[in-house]
Amino acid sequence: MKHEWRKVERELYLPPSSPVLIQVPKQRFFAIQGKGDPNSEDFARRIEVLYSLAYAVRMMPKTGFIPPGYYEYTVYPLEAVWCLTEKGKELPTLDKNEFLYTLMIRQPDFADNGTILKAYEIAGQKKPDELLNEVVFEEFEEGLAVQILHEGPYDDEPASFEKIDRFLEENDLQRSSKKHREIYLNDFRKTAPSKLKTVIRCKVEKVMP
Repeated sequence: MKHEWRKVERELYLPPSSPVLIQVPKQRFFAIQGKGDPNSEDFARRIEVLYSLAYAVRMMPKTGFIPPGYYEYTVYPLEAVWCLTEKGKELPTLDKNEFLYTLMIRQPDFADNGTILKAYEIAGQKKPDELLNEVVFEEFEEGLAVQILHEGPYDDEPASFEKIDRFLEENDLQRSSKKHREIYLNDFRKTAPSKLKTVIRCKVEKVMP
C-alpha cells in the first residue's frame, strides 16, 4: 500500500487553523541553507535541487536500483526553517534580504546511506548543478512543538503567530528558539496567494515556575 503522508501522518502535516501541541519525532531530510529574499532566483534554484534529489529517491526502482525496504510513497512537502541575520533583527521593519533559511524535504525511513549516495549520483547525471554540493542529509528531532495551519498569503502570517503567542501564554509554554518551521502544503509557484496552505511550527518548552 502506498504511504501517503496526508493520510498516515495527518497529525504532523494537517493541523487545524487554531494552535495545537504535538511531539515531533526524529526525521531525516535533504537540506540546503541560504540567505536572502525567497522571491529570488537563488531561492528557486535551491528548491529545484532539493526536488531533484527527492524524486531521485522516489523513482529509484525505475533506474534499476531498488533500495532495501523500498515502498511506494508520496514525496514529502517542501519545508523551511526561518530566522533573521543579526542585522535583520535590529532593523525597525522586516527586510526579506536579511532572511536566513534552511530548505528541506523529508525522506522515507528506508533511505539509508547507500540510497542517499545513489540519489546524488542520479540527480547529478540528470541535471548537474553545483548546488548539489551544498545539500546535506541530516536527521532532526524537533520534539515538543506548537503548530497551526495558516491559510492565505505569507505576508498575513503575523495573524497566525499572534494565535500561537496567545496559546503559549494560556498553556504556560514559551518558544525555545526564535527560529520557526514552515511546511508548504501546496506549490506556491503555481497557487494563488489566497489559496496557499502553510503549516507554521515553533519549538516550545514549559515555562519554569
